[in-house]
Parts: sequence; C-alpha cells; structure tokens
Amino acid sequence: METKRIHWILLAFVVGGSFLLLGFFGREIYRQAPPIPDRIVTTSGTELATRDEILDGQQVWQSAGGQQVGSIWGHGAYQAPDWSADWVHRECLALLDGWSRSEHGVAYDDLGPVQRAELEGRLKVELRTNSYDPVTGTLTISDERAAAWATVGAHYRGLFNDDPSLAELREDYAIQEGAIHDTERLERLAQFFSWTAWACVTERPGESYTYTNNWPHEPLIGNVPTAGNILWSVVSVFLLLATLGGLVWYRAAHSEDEEPHQTPSADPLRGLVITASMRAVGKYCAVVIALFVVQVGLGVVVAHYTVEGDAFFGIPLAKVLPYSLARTWHIQTAVYWIATAFLGAGLFLAPVIGGREPRHQRLGVNVLFGALIVVVVGSMVGEFLSIHQRLGLDVGFWFGQQGYEYVDLGRAWQIALFGGLLLWLFLMMRAIVPALRKPESRGLIGLLSMSVVAIGLFYGAGLFFGARSHLSVAEYWRWWVVHLWVEGFFEVFATGVLAFLFSSMGLVKRTHATRAFVASTTIFLLGGIPGTFHHLYFSGTPISITAIGAAFSALEVVPLVLIGYEALHTIRMGRAAPWVARYRWPIRFFIAVTFWNLVGAGLFGFLINPPIALYYMQGLNTTPVHAHTALFGVYGLLSLGLVVLVLRKLTGQRKWRTGPLAYSFWALNIGLSLMVLLSLLPIGLMQTFASVEHGLWFARSSEFMQAPLIERLRWMRIVGDTVFLSGVASLVWFTLGLWRGWSYAADEVVEVDGGVAVAGS
Repeated sequence: METKRIHWILLAFVVGGSFLLLGFFGREIYRQAPPIPDRIVTTSGTELATRDEILDGQQVWQSAGGQQVGSIWGHGAYQAPDWSADWVHRECLALLDGWSRSEHGVAYDDLGPVQRAELEGRLKVELRTNSYDPVTGTLTISDERAAAWATVGAHYRGLFNDDPSLAELREDYAIQEGAIHDTERLERLAQFFSWTAWACVTERPGESYTYTNNWPHEPLIGNVPTAGNILWSVVSVFLLLATLGGLVWYRAAHSEDEEPHQTPSADPLRGLVITASMRAVGKYCAVVIALFVVQVGLGVVVAHYTVEGDAFFGIPLAKVLPYSLARTWHIQTAVYWIATAFLGAGLFLAPVIGGREPRHQRLGVNVLFGALIVVVVGSMVGEFLSIHQRLGLDVGFWFGQQGYEYVDLGRAWQIALFGGLLLWLFLMMRAIVPALRKPESRGLIGLLSMSVVAIGLFYGAGLFFGARSHLSVAEYWRWWVVHLWVEGFFEVFATGVLAFLFSSMGLVKRTHATRAFVASTTIFLLGGIPGTFHHLYFSGTPISITAIGAAFSALEVVPLVLIGYEALHTIRMGRAAPWVARYRWPIRFFIAVTFWNLVGAGLFGFLINPPIALYYMQGLNTTPVHAHTALFGVYGLLSLGLVVLVLRKLTGQRKWRTGPLAYSFWALNIGLSLMVLLSLLPIGLMQTFASVEHGLWFARSSEFMQAPLIERLRWMRIVGDTVFLSGVASLVWFTLGLWRGWSYAADEVVEVDGGVAVAGS
C-alpha cells in the first residue's frame, strides 16, 4: 500500500505549523529581550557605561574566543566560569562586604547570622529592583553598587591581562596570560559582563522573576526556579510518557500489517556503474578522515588543558594554541568533517538516485571541494589571528572569530560556506530531478529532495545576526543553525539516504521505507522545530519560550525509538542473504548510530532538557555528555558509515581485510562510552549537586573544579581517550591500506570489465 495522502498532508501541516510557532515566539524574543541601556549612571550622576561601550565589549568578548572561553547565560565552554553567574556572585559579595565594613566595622564573613540575614535581605532588594527607565533609556544604580562593579571589573581586567596575582587562577581557567592587552578593550569587556549579569538579577517589569527567568541559581538574591519552570518540567515528562505509550500501542496494533518481504538472492547494487563525479568523491572521504584526525587531536589538547591550563605535559603550548583556540578548532573541524561526509555521500548517491550523470557534474564536485578547502583553511587562520588579538574588532568578526559556538568562523567565511552549500544544492537537484518524474519514486525521493533543499538553505539562518546584535537575538538564530540545520535537517537527510539505500538493496520494501521515512520525519520535526526553544530557556527570553520548548522538545525522543525499531527490522532482513555481508561494516556503523541516537540524543538529551533540570545543569559537564554522545555518537558514526559505504563501492568487488576496520568500530564506541562513564558524567553529576546546594557559580568555580576528586576524574578520561585514539589510528591504517593495497585480501577474485582477474597481494 502506498503512503497515504493524509500522511503527506500531516507532514506539511506539522512543518508549517512548527515554523509558525518558531517565528511567532522568535518575534517575542526580539520584543522582550533584556534592554541594553543607552546610559548606565549612578545616583550621584557618574556615567559608568553607554550602549555603544557595552556592544564594543561584546565584540571584545567575541574576538577573544567568545563562547569558547567560559560561558554567558550558560552557553559556551566549561573550563572557565560562566561570566554572568561569576559576576553576579562576586558583585553580591562585594556589596555585602562593603555594607558590613561601613556599618559594622568588620568583614561580612565575620558577622553573626542575624546581621547577615539583614544585609542579604537588603541585597535582594538592591539587585532585583528594576531601575531601568525605558523612556530615557537610562539605568540608574546606587553608588555602593557602582563601587562593587568597579571591584569586580578590576578583577576581570587583571584576569584577562597579565596580573601576576591571578596567574594561578588563569591557569585553572585555561586562559592564556595577556589574552587581552589593550586597556580600552579590557574596560569594555568588563562593561559587557556587567550588563549580562544585570539581566540575570533584575526582575522583568511587572513580574517576580528576572530577565533570564531567575537563572543562574544564586541563593543570596533569591534566584531560584520559577513556578513556570517547575510546571512545564512536569508537562514535558507527561508528554514524553504519553507519546511513548502511544507509539508502543500503535506498533502493537499494526504489527501484523507488514507484508512479508523476500530479500534478493544477489546484490542489487553489484552492477552499479561508478561515474566520473562519483569517483571524484573519493577525495572527500580522504579529507573527512584527515579532519577527523585533526579534530580528535585537538580534543586531546582541550581535555588536557582542564588539568594543566597553560601547557601540554609541560610544553607551554598555550602561548601558540590557547584553550579558546584549541576548542574553537576542535568544534569547528567536527562540523567540517561531518558536513563534508554528508555532502560527499549526497554527491556520490545523486547520480544513482537520478539514474544518470549530469553534464559537467565532475567539474562541479571538484569546484565544491576546492571551495570547502579554502573555507576550512581560511577560517582557521582567521580564528588564530583573532584570538591572538591581531585583528580589529570589526575585521575580526568578518574574517576571524564570531564568538558563537558552532558558528565561530568569520562572517566572510560563513558566507563562502553558504555559497558552497548552494552549489551543493544545485549539483544534487540537477542529478535527482529525473527520479522525481517517476511516480514510483516521488514519495521517498521527494522527501529526500526536500531535506537537500533544507540543508542548502537553512545554514543561511546564521547570517541573520551581526557582531552587535543583541545576545538574545544572536542566540535565537545561532540555534537555528545548531539545532535545525545540524541536528534537524541533517537527521532527516540521513534518514532518507538510509531509507533509499536499504530499499535499493532490497532489505526493505520501497513502500515500507517511504512510510517509515515520512512517519519518523513528521514526529521528529513536530518536536524538533519548536523544540529549538529548549536551548533558550535562560537566554533573556520570556516564560512563553520555556513553555513551548519544554512541551515540544519532549517529543524529540519518540522518533529515536521508532528509528531503533526500523534498525532492528533491517538487521533481521540483512541476515537473510549472504551477500549483505559485503556491507556488514557500513550497516554496523548505521546500527551504532541508532544506539547513540537513543542513548546520547535521547536519554542524555532528556536528562538536561526539562526546564528544572537545565536550570541547575546548564553550563555543566552534563551538557558535553549529551554533546559528545549525540554529535559523535550519532552524526560522527553516521558520517564514518557513509564514508565506509562510499569506499566500499569505489573499491569495486575487491575483498577487504576488515580486521582494522572492525577494531576501529568497537574501539570508537567503547572509547566514547568510557570517556562519558568514567569522567564526563560523574563530574557533571557532582557539579549538579554543587549547583543545587550552593549555586551555579560554585559548580563552575576554580575551588570546586580543581578539587582532588574532580582532578582524578579528569585524569580517568585518559582510559576512554586512549581506547578511542587507538580506534582512530586503526581507521586511518585501514583507509590508507585501501590506497596502498594492504587492506585487500590476497589472491581474491575481482570483476574487471565484465571478465575475471586475480588480484595478488
């Protein structure tokens, strides 16, 4: 039975309605973002900062690495503090100590409990009261608070420069000495940090919670979870259980509806003709492996910086490759090699899907390859120059470092990459279009084509904010790229590619593959598109964002269960024919993806998704648990599986020696598991306890993160990392062997132009 029209109507309704929600509430983010004052003055009339100076400070922050050195509002790196939470706590202590010394003649720490309670009550009123005048655009603060700001600002100016008294703290934070030398830049950076902290403690007009929905947790001023936070957390858990129950019921009710399917006795792809453009994709595979090696090497450096912040086993590497740059490159190269694998796999399969090789397709593949190389090298050089403060602020944003995680590359390189994606879209569609003219292919290929269009276009969302855009607005558009482009439409594209491959190989019926593709895409986008807001609970957004994000992101787990069911079905079908053994390792990579989809994206994702969980966990090591198991476990392994599949077809009928590939597969999966279970997850859970008990500032503080037990857990990561690195080395050895010959079995029989030849060792 063909996919019913109602399923397509439902998919269209889900996509249209979801983007309507995303757009409408995105407008609310613009409208209700924390105001950036035109002037900040004291009650005595002293001007402390202007809007332009705050935005200049935002650009200084971007140029120094932005979200790759510490975090703001919970988004960014995990080694240094969250600057907004850290400023809030330091400001609180500075005010309390100033009042205590002026009124009681002793330090705040020496006061009795009654006197402390009195000062803390005054502190809460002082900080949470909104003294911003929207008519004049002026924020007025007390002289005492201005003195506290001056104290905290001096601390940050010394920290980011070369104050010798803060050398040990810089090492703990993995901030290189003299990260910012310019005095004016240091002043602007402090002014920007002060504004981000002000938004965290100041109540919205007419409300009893702050612009960041009472985040971060700070008991001194009553920053605790809101009623809405708790309510929507309960709703999200209820919706997850209800939809999972509905899925189980649906599968049980329709378990007998599947028609029996006979696996072909011979490989349907055995006679596949490798065209010139398909063969040109081979170099994409080489670049994927090369960038993978670079990315993993940078990951080793980043991980080591957490225990030795300015050196690598005694080598003063941070002078050239500071933590912020190493982490920038680590994340950026991950996006590059995963995206290159997807683009290459698409170009390889496009002539297969369309049934012909378009004219000059090979030229287009080669031009795109050259463009990608230019973007990768150019953006990495620009990031190096920016973080080493060798570019002006405006030039740095365009050619250096934008400062936002996953879209770090300079705007000019970002535009160039977008142009490359448009070229890829053109190359893909000109090859696929002939298949769309065939009625029997329109369902599966049509939806796959839509995902191709989405990948080509949605990266452009990252161009809707600028260097001086409001931080809340920049975060909104950044998550369009990270969540919708990387996590969303790449997922749909991958599901479509696998559905096409498995149906072409005869492992599943085309109608069954189409139905499964449409169903999983509908459910995934229903949760995934408005679920983008679950990243923005505390980014200066109204409470409505929490409601939408919590309710819909809970549904994202459901299609992962459905994909797992389809994977098990594919495994059973694959065992029915001996020829499927030729594709054993690509399929195993794809099966591993379904496992990490459920565990990494599903379980570890939902661990931090409910608002009450994220309130305490945002910016802690529970986030990289999800990031590593989802980004590498899902998209990384899927990319490697696609590369292995392409290499399998490019090497023809030659028999592989799969021992190194088998070892690599298991080492990568086991290494990732050990990395998480022995290090990242225990540290994240301990941080969560500290965050609940004392506040986020303490969970991210040097005092906590450099504690002996945390240090030992960081060193424990070596176990998983070593296993993982051995898997990377084995994969490199195997792929080099496909080029040099040692990865082929000796004296195997291969097909040559319809005849037979014997290939020796």
